[in-house]
Amino acid sequence: MIRTYHAPCPLGVEEPLAEELRQLGVRQLRVRKGAVDFRGDRRLAYRACLWVRCCIRIQEQLAEGPVREGKDLYDLARSVSWDRFTGPDRTLSVHASGRHPAFRDTRYPALVIKDAVCDSLRDRTGRRPFVDRQNADLPLRVHLGDGSARLYRDLAGKSLHKRGWRPVQVKSPLNEALAAGLLRLAGWDGSTSLLDPMCGSGTFVVEAAMMAADRAPGLGRRFALERWLDHDAGLFRDLRDEAARRARSELPCELVGADRHAGALGFAVKGARAAGVEDLVRFQCADAERFTPEDPPGLVMVNPPYGKRLGEGEDLENSWRSLGTLLRERCPGATAYILCGEPELTRHLGMRASRKHPVNNGPISCRLLRYEVRA
Repeated sequence: MIRTYHAPCPLGVEEPLAEELRQLGVRQLRVRKGAVDFRGDRRLAYRACLWVRCCIRIQEQLAEGPVREGKDLYDLARSVSWDRFTGPDRTLSVHASGRHPAFRDTRYPALVIKDAVCDSLRDRTGRRPFVDRQNADLPLRVHLGDGSARLYRDLAGKSLHKRGWRPVQVKSPLNEALAAGLLRLAGWDGSTSLLDPMCGSGTFVVEAAMMAADRAPGLGRRFALERWLDHDAGLFRDLRDEAARRARSELPCELVGADRHAGALGFAVKGARAAGVEDLVRFQCADAERFTPEDPPGLVMVNPPYGKRLGEGEDLENSWRSLGTLLRERCPGATAYILCGEPELTRHLGMRASRKHPVNNGPISCRLLRYEVRA
């Protein structure tokens, strides 16, 4: 059966996400701001959960219709046969987003949807399910528009950017889905060497290694869909086994991360080990001012500090000067992509960007800047 899906992503990486979906076999898709809508069967949706790197969620649309008031939203949710997906012995959660003139905030429409689902199951089974906001068996999402609403179930549950390889929540890490999207925007295909001279906890390097090793980002985690009554366990097991067989143990290129903070590098090493790519990457404790690559990299991917990520007292201007010196003097012939959230800092690089791509790093409006380093 062909279904409609909604895949939210970080702002700015919609096209890389669309390309990922096309490579999985999606033929019908629509690129929106911050998301891609697509159509496909269950196999395609399962594969998207396992393989898509750039998105945050895969959501299956269950209902859509005009909504003028709370009763309309209640009736829309009651139109779904919920006992096909879940039962009173399972948990649910509802998250509402968007804007609608009938609702002051999103808490009330989420409550309306919850009541409709619980009432439907009570009428059919005699019992109501419980709510679990942290790890629900059936996570539901409703998006409110101007006079309409769309109701989804979230196949993953927890955000898809949480691959499971990051050992702890480090200070202001780069989102894994955004990092993968930026690598795809840079055109990196896993065939050339990559360097991140300010790697922090190693997100670019680990994500690049997973891409180059053809390791599915969803391979090591569990999904909400596995707890649904209509889940095809055999199909999902086959797809997971296929993904495990595809993972490579060797790479044709070198992936290197460097940082002056030993603590951050400790997190990077642990993350690479948890991701199964520890033997495919190399980390080195070194300041960008003094770091010299053993071999000039083909691609430099870096998310340097720009004042909104690190605490007060950081010498931002010197950091950017050091990065510019490293690129010009020790990375001949490389292409560099730099994520920047403060345009004034770029003048300290001593280089001119050849391309600027707008993206969002969480709530921060940024630009992914491309620099061609002369050989």
